[in-house]
Amino acid sequence: MLSMDNTVGSLTERQVSILSGKLLGDGTLRRKTNTLLEINHSYKQKDYVFWLYNEFREFVNTPPHLRVSGVNRLSYRFTTISLSDLNRYYALFYQNGYKVVPKSLRLDPLMLAVWFMDDGSRSRSSVYFNTQQFSLEDQMFQIKLLSDLELKASLNKDKCYYRIRLSSDSMSTFVSLVEPYLLRSMRYKLPF
Repeated sequence: MLSMDNTVGSLTERQVSILSGKLLGDGTLRRKTNTLLEINHSYKQKDYVFWLYNEFREFVNTPPHLRVSGVNRLSYRFTTISLSDLNRYYALFYQNGYKVVPKSLRLDPLMLAVWFMDDGSRSRSSVYFNTQQFSLEDQMFQIKLLSDLELKASLNKDKCYYRIRLSSDSMSTFVSLVEPYLLRSMRYKLPF
């Protein structure tokens, strides 16, 4: 959850957690005067896209639609309408056009599950968070956020970038945190 003030605006606490998890992952905010949330995932993650659509339905005019981009590249996409209430999240998660991790962020299990469904992948006995888009400073802060949930994590080199890897001995805690929120269609990301 983001610690700001007691007003959440027109977003519920659940929607703020989902939005924050999306922004730690592949979610994108676009801003002109006001801000919209863009959701875009591969065809095989259709169930996830429709789950997200249902969570934000009141802010969406057009349901997810199939999009063809390139040869044999199919995805599902939708955007919310532009909302002034999303401007505060744009200001928190973007600096100079780049996505950052707000220092006021505190992970909760729903946010963690969405982040994992968005940007997680399995390894032999653990999982990675594909955080290569974030600075090393932001990734170190993400590791601290994970440790606040009793999860041990470290940076793992991936070509010339880094990503976050959970320790194998944190997997039972991780699964117990995310399982209530993890969609059945996204369980393939778990190592077992």
